Amino acid sequence: MIKAVVFDVDNTLVDFMKFKRASVDAAVDAMIDAGLDLTPDQARKRIFEIYDTRGIEFQLVFDEFLKDILGYVDYRILSSGIVAYRRAREGILVTYPHTRMALLRLARMGLKLGVVSDAPRLQAWMRLASLGMVDHFDVVVTFDDTGRRKPAPEPFRKALELLAAKPGEAVMVGDWAERDIVGAKEIGMHTAFARYGDEFGTVNSGADIELTDILQLIPFIERVNAGGRAAEKPRRGAGDDGGLRPRH
Repeated sequence: MIKAVVFDVDNTLVDFMKFKRASVDAAVDAMIDAGLDLTPDQARKRIFEIYDTRGIEFQLVFDEFLKDILGYVDYRILSSGIVAYRRAREGILVTYPHTRMALLRLARMGLKLGVVSDAPRLQAWMRLASLGMVDHFDVVVTFDDTGRRKPAPEPFRKALELLAAKPGEAVMVGDWAERDIVGAKEIGMHTAFARYGDEFGTVNSGADIELTDILQLIPFIERVNAGGRAAEKPRRGAGDDGGLRPRH
């Protein structure tokens, strides 16, 4: 019996990489307008190289970028980039289609809802707050709450403890197979792969179900709670009545 649903945030609830790319583009344009002598492609490439090394949540990326390019931080350029980034972020950060509808329906089914995110505590809460989604969740567990990142078991277990649910009574929904799906399966949770947010070209997620629309989670949970098998070969089609993308 599934009693709780746990979600990743980035690329599961929120189209994070779309927001990140667009925000960086806006920052790059502003820094160039403020005097940075690089092409947009050169600047974007270096910024994302820093993210690759320091993590996508690295808060001093523009400082490090300017030190690397100029040898020092030019605050006229830095401030222009930060302001443009923040303005773009507010206009671009959106949920995937049907996300709010799915959360409301899950809550009406009497399920407890939680978040497990590798993001720092403030950034995870800020994203949820900016979208008006804080009140949708009973529990939010971030990297700062356990000091461990998925697929380590601690974040999942912390969420389940707070939700008062056993692993077999919860489903984990995430876009990163090697972290969200592997970690959750190892402690006995049901798993749903957010295929719609996959940035890695994942061929076989290993999840019990693959979602091309978040609403497909509803019939999956109804089937499991009615005594059906957790893992079932998906059917073709998509939409609210449960059509699922075939596995590869």
